[in-house]
Amino acid sequence: MVSRLTSAFVRAALMALLIATPSLMLSDVTSDTTQIVVLVAILAFLMTFVEYFSEYPSMIEFRFAPPFNRLRFAALFVTVVFLSVICASKQAPSDVGLLFTRIGTHLGSAIDFPYSPVRLVVLMMPADAAPELISSVRTAAGISYMLSLLMLFVFVTMVRLLGWPTRRRAFNVWVNLPLFDPTGGGDVLQRLKRDAGLNIVLGILLPFLIPAVVKAAADLIDPITMENPQTLIWTMSAWAFLPASMIMRGIAMSRVADLIEEKRARAYAKARAEGEIDAEEKQLQTA
Repeated sequence: MVSRLTSAFVRAALMALLIATPSLMLSDVTSDTTQIVVLVAILAFLMTFVEYFSEYPSMIEFRFAPPFNRLRFAALFVTVVFLSVICASKQAPSDVGLLFTRIGTHLGSAIDFPYSPVRLVVLMMPADAAPELISSVRTAAGISYMLSLLMLFVFVTMVRLLGWPTRRRAFNVWVNLPLFDPTGGGDVLQRLKRDAGLNIVLGILLPFLIPAVVKAAADLIDPITMENPQTLIWTMSAWAFLPASMIMRGIAMSRVADLIEEKRARAYAKARAEGEIDAEEKQLQTA
């Protein structure tokens, strides 16, 4: 009980810190923005605490298959911190901020080639946008996109080389996939493979589709302004993190499907070795 309480409190506090990080690091934050951030941080704290304090999960997937969620949180937290430092350095220059800005500028320029996600994000900006704003968007997009790719690389390495999620402990499918309904119809294995493929495809396409949709809808609704530092931080973080998180989920579900398929093959092989399947086949042929 004490261990679960402490673990839930620490995770909830880290989630609240993630929400509040841009407001804590930026200087020109209005009182209205501060109130909204505090409210959202409190809600995130309560939801995370309740979820991790309960014995069984209700929303968070792969809770008992670390470090899936830890890797996602770390990637998002590092992205938000990096972008917050870069935005804060424009208000109060610092050596760390200048270093991160230089790294982000080089990354953004390297990825900003025709038809790349970063180029589409830059083209999403209004035609009359200031060159400084476009440079800031390119820098933020470069850093956030590279960190999302690094997160995917680390996770694929864990799956392929380290045997995630069964290297250290047994994996319970239904506890780690609380939102997956096994009675939804059809074979569970086929549904897992279908959902895995859908998540991977959407995760690959979203970084390209989101800027195109925003650009197409700019004539109908007011476009998102990136001049506000917090808007820039959260928009770029979400643009890179959500698709990468969907790809991670697809890879994880594909891995779970492979585990179920291997277990079925072992069960069938054992039953055939014991003569049970042969006996059933003979009965069917006789009938």
